[in-house]
Amino acid sequence: MTVLKKKQWNIFERFGIELEYMIVNKDTLQVIPRADIALGKDKKGNPLSEIERGDVGLSNELVSHVVEFKCASPISSFSLWSKNLQKEINRVNKELAKINAMLLPSATHPFMNPLEEMVIWPYESNEIYTTYDRIFNCKGHGWANLQSTHLNISFNGDAQFETLHAAIRILLPLIPAIAASSPYLDSKFTQFKDARLETYRHNQERIPSIAGQIIPEPVFSYAEYDRVIFSTIKKDIAPYDPENLLNHFFLNSRGAIARFDRGAIEIRLVDIQECPAADIAIAELQIAVLKTIASQKWSPIERQKELSTTSLANILNKTIKVAENAIIDDKSYLLALGIEESSIKASDVWKHLYNHCKKFITPASQKILEKILVRGTLSTALLKKIGERPSRDRLVFEYAKLAECLAKNTLYEIDHD
Repeated sequence: MTVLKKKQWNIFERFGIELEYMIVNKDTLQVIPRADIALGKDKKGNPLSEIERGDVGLSNELVSHVVEFKCASPISSFSLWSKNLQKEINRVNKELAKINAMLLPSATHPFMNPLEEMVIWPYESNEIYTTYDRIFNCKGHGWANLQSTHLNISFNGDAQFETLHAAIRILLPLIPAIAASSPYLDSKFTQFKDARLETYRHNQERIPSIAGQIIPEPVFSYAEYDRVIFSTIKKDIAPYDPENLLNHFFLNSRGAIARFDRGAIEIRLVDIQECPAADIAIAELQIAVLKTIASQKWSPIERQKELSTTSLANILNKTIKVAENAIIDDKSYLLALGIEESSIKASDVWKHLYNHCKKFITPASQKILEKILVRGTLSTALLKKIGERPSRDRLVFEYAKLAECLAKNTLYEIDHD
């Protein structure tokens, strides 16, 4: 996770982003558990779990076939950082090519078998990862096959937390309608355009308080958050974690998690896209919308705070299912976004938001977003191109194009052969 708090950054003053990619064979797309190649070794020859290369950091996650790229320190703009990110992606791909491997984008691998292919990271923090595995059984899609883009946004103190958390709760249900990139698991369409989030919703049901309804509860101060969320998590995990290895900050698996220790809220619902340009554009869009909601241009904060967790979760479940084609007919929710219609497609909600917020978005990201708003989500594009039950060869062929998109930093288009 990007550390945002070296000082008290104010709301929207600093950001961090984290992007997860799988490592696969270049020819077959079979998963290869070799994140150690991307991370290198220390002077004694021991595998590293985290490195910094300029303003781009790299680290491992729970599993050995995923590498995370992230901001090494807080940033105020993504423009220069995204160029350095692409350089690092290309460098890692060059190293992986030595074993005929490459980085693969999109939020789920379309035919990975996690029961057979998942390898827990065996080096630093292994005791934490094995504890997760013991409690939740991580040999499944919900742990081994979910790649996302996390966005961290700074705040300073309870008043700014209230403003930011209220705005984020409103944004979360819409995220799959712009970012879904995970239609396939086990070589077929899952019937969910955001299969990553559908799987994520259920992967810790043994202890329901850890993820809640994914939409965080309407709590707007540290004391309230600690009482309602953290204290419950700590109490519920205690029987399973007698050694107290699992930190409640990390255990909290809602779609947005408050890191009071770092002065940031982290949004976790975004499927990773096919290229950094798309990930950065969606991050800029999120920030722009949140700034507008926080300004109370569309609705006063008291109305924002009144939206119930259950009603927001119901909207989220719709967008997880059909992404931009979801029909949103919650009048209170729409009014909070300045929309007076009683029923509207999620794609049109995003067009409304984009048109009102694009002044906060860089021209380069505007171009990307305008293409996405026409093309649809990456999930929709993939389904249009290769259908609901593609062959293994077809999946390999098309997902190899996604890997090419990552290497060239270009969008996936559906009008090419």
